[in-house]
Amino acid sequence: MTRRNIELILLLIASPLVILMFAMLAINEGQALNMQTLGVPVGIFGAFIVAHIATRILAPEADPAILPISFALSGIGIAFITRVAPFSDSPNMAINQVVWLFLGVVLMIAVMVFLRNPDRLANYKYTLAIVGVILLLSPMIPGIGQEIYGSRIWLHVGGFSFQPGEIAKIIIVLFLAGYLAQNREMLSVFTWHVGPFRLPDIRTLLPLLLMWGVAMLIVVFEKDLGSALVFFLVFLVMLYVATGKKFYLVIGLGLVAIGGVGAYFAFDHVQTRVATWLNPFADAQNTGYQLVQTIYSLADGDLFGTGIGRGMAGGGNGITRIPVVESDFIFAAIGEETGLLGAAGLLLLYLCFAIRGFVTAARAKSDVSSLIGAGLTSIIVLQAFIIVGGVTRLIPLTGITLPFVSQGGSSLLAAFIIVGFLLRCGDEGTGSSSEIMNTTTIISANSVLGRVSLGKRLTHTMIVFSLMFAALVANLTLIMVVQASDYQNMAANNHTMARESKTERGTISTYDGAILAQSVKNDDGTYSRVYPAGDLASHVVGYTSSKYGTSGIEASYNDTLKGEKNFASITDVVNSLSGVGTPGNDVTLSINSQIQQAAQDALANDSGACVVMDPKTGAVLAMASAPTYDAADIDQVIADAASSGANSTSSSELYNRATQALYAPGSTFKIISLACALQEGIATETTMFESPSSMDIGNAAVTNFEKHNYGTISLARATELSSNVVFGQLGAQIGAENLVNYAKLFGFNMDIDFDLPLATSVMPDAKDMTTWETAWAAAGEPVGESKTTNHPSPAGPQATVLEMALAGCGIANDGAIMQPYLVDGIYNADGKRSYTATPKKLSQAVSADTASRVRTVLEGVVNNGTGTSAQINGVTVAGKTGTAEHDGYNDVWFVGMAPSENCNVVVAIVIEKGQSSEYAASKARDVMKTALEVQGDL
Repeated sequence: MTRRNIELILLLIASPLVILMFAMLAINEGQALNMQTLGVPVGIFGAFIVAHIATRILAPEADPAILPISFALSGIGIAFITRVAPFSDSPNMAINQVVWLFLGVVLMIAVMVFLRNPDRLANYKYTLAIVGVILLLSPMIPGIGQEIYGSRIWLHVGGFSFQPGEIAKIIIVLFLAGYLAQNREMLSVFTWHVGPFRLPDIRTLLPLLLMWGVAMLIVVFEKDLGSALVFFLVFLVMLYVATGKKFYLVIGLGLVAIGGVGAYFAFDHVQTRVATWLNPFADAQNTGYQLVQTIYSLADGDLFGTGIGRGMAGGGNGITRIPVVESDFIFAAIGEETGLLGAAGLLLLYLCFAIRGFVTAARAKSDVSSLIGAGLTSIIVLQAFIIVGGVTRLIPLTGITLPFVSQGGSSLLAAFIIVGFLLRCGDEGTGSSSEIMNTTTIISANSVLGRVSLGKRLTHTMIVFSLMFAALVANLTLIMVVQASDYQNMAANNHTMARESKTERGTISTYDGAILAQSVKNDDGTYSRVYPAGDLASHVVGYTSSKYGTSGIEASYNDTLKGEKNFASITDVVNSLSGVGTPGNDVTLSINSQIQQAAQDALANDSGACVVMDPKTGAVLAMASAPTYDAADIDQVIADAASSGANSTSSSELYNRATQALYAPGSTFKIISLACALQEGIATETTMFESPSSMDIGNAAVTNFEKHNYGTISLARATELSSNVVFGQLGAQIGAENLVNYAKLFGFNMDIDFDLPLATSVMPDAKDMTTWETAWAAAGEPVGESKTTNHPSPAGPQATVLEMALAGCGIANDGAIMQPYLVDGIYNADGKRSYTATPKKLSQAVSADTASRVRTVLEGVVNNGTGTSAQINGVTVAGKTGTAEHDGYNDVWFVGMAPSENCNVVVAIVIEKGQSSEYAASKARDVMKTALEVQGDL
């Protein structure tokens, strides 16, 4: 196949992509697919067919891929300009861009017609240099130079505006190609000896310094960081290709660094750009607005995109468009609507353009043509890298356009002129011997820079470009996939707020059908989240706020409630992937509304927490934390908490004390110590111990609560009376290692998977524990030796209320602790169930026999000991009180289970600064009684 036939096939392959994008736009806007709606892509394709015919005639041996790549890029660009145009100040920008494209194709053909031999340009290199520099610096001329968005890069005459720098870069590349072709040997010879090194003298370095100077003039007077960077880096690429000297790259990049640092300290706008690059969220509504909105858009794109016409970067869908999204930030719109795959595909097109451009440079028949090909290709590739790197925060943002894609006549015309030169330089007849004019000006076509050396230099440059674009894709993957959820869940993400306001979020309800949270449709089509049950289970349900984000089940099941996870049917999957708005999934909790209300009533007027569980399944029947709040008033609650200096991790009513607070468990931990002693045969229920008011264990005192002296008592009676001295002795016999290991079996130091964030209950490292600390740990008191320098592990035991409920469940369920869960089932909008909780064992703490013996002892606590306030008529209750002593106050506990022999309910409750452990036991009794009534056991 000839090169032109391959080109035609590639154009035909690219055309459905361009037409499909316009078709998707039309469908999204409710338009029919006909020649009126698809006339633009068909017209663009026709323009490129004309360009193909012209190339077939004028440059038959030119590269066959450059024109199809240009078609794909420009078609994508016009499609997205069409997409964002209705929301801009210039609704005709898409039509104007098509006109510029047609004119660009004409200029591309004109280059091939009138430039039969690029080598002739070398004779006018200094004229080109003068014209290029004049064009580059012309915006500084008063009267016609115009500053837009902080950069003075425009010429404005009458009603016409133009960026002369776009054409100036091409003209300067033509000058450099002629200059370097003539002087490459002189530039390759280093005559200055410094020790063992040979360095270029000042005369040799002069071109480098002059180009750097011109770039700095652009920065200083035009404030155009992007153009200056492109201009100087293109020169470095051409200098390396011409000479092969890496030293020029080192010096050149050093000059870039010096210029960058100097510009940073000299200009406020550069400092602002750098500060915004480092942290755009610090000023998200002002200087960082464009970058923040870009990040939100890219994060929304994820892997497959939101769909053409469904994104928010370009405006519509309840969001204000990103300023100048059609030019500087068009990549944000493309990434959002086509996803990571589409954005990476666009970058791959630029990389393919680089490959074909360098292939053109490699097969050119003269040094001038080769350097023109390398230089002009570098303009396109470097400009694409710099703008995409800027809008994705890989590098600081600079205001330049994305070649072929961004809106703007100057940029598009320059891109097509570059294509015309590349096609001409790639034609086999270019630089043939019959056209060589003056060998003193142009190097012989048969020795183009040395074919092997040229190939190596172009290959090395291509490798660098490939690594640069790989970094772009890696950075995009980080934003669009790895960190996407974090960005989407940011409290200030207006994209998420706008999108979710139009989505009917699923309901959250209790096991017995009480609605805890639901979405109500407003007159404007948006939805508001309401909480019909008030503060019932508020810490479990959490909240959804457009200002403060989400918490609780609203946060942990956010995707499920939005309908983006836990699909019940293939229809749900298709609807989610296609972006069709469907109601979210409903979440049913294991909580019972009556038991939950009883738990909250038990904590009324107190601070603390209560957890009720079914020990046989691990289902959480109630979880209460006090003080509580009403999620309907969450904005005011958080504002009041902030004004008072409280927050969700301290003493605020938002703090879930059941799962997040770590308390000293006091004597409730004796359940674990007793189970360990019986399981290991260290003691039995009848083993006798001395229980004076105080006893030195490990060279320090262990004391009974309120200094009671119980005399000589059995281990069972010591449990009933909650003797610290006896359990201190028992702990010393058990030993630190045994005690810590059994605590782990009951859930301490274990990262337990749960539906809400759960703090890890802790025990110290056994190697850190002294005998005295072990004695107190067995009694449930962390004595604080972790504060010493030789004790790096935390003091223990420290436990959440949920953890102590799990400890009770282990004893109640024959030694088996079940995985705790809050979500019983998930249903789609049609009522189809997609998830059902399945009981799973978390650990086997002790044997069934040991658990039975411990329960019998704990029955004595309720019948004859410190827990008599937990008695329920007609039901055998087992339990353990606890008092965690602090300076000036006590936290009081009770862990209970009923009925003891066939337990269906375990309650763990802690009351901060409580009256007594009997008070906690009486509160737990009320909760257990309600739970037994609900379950039919009473």
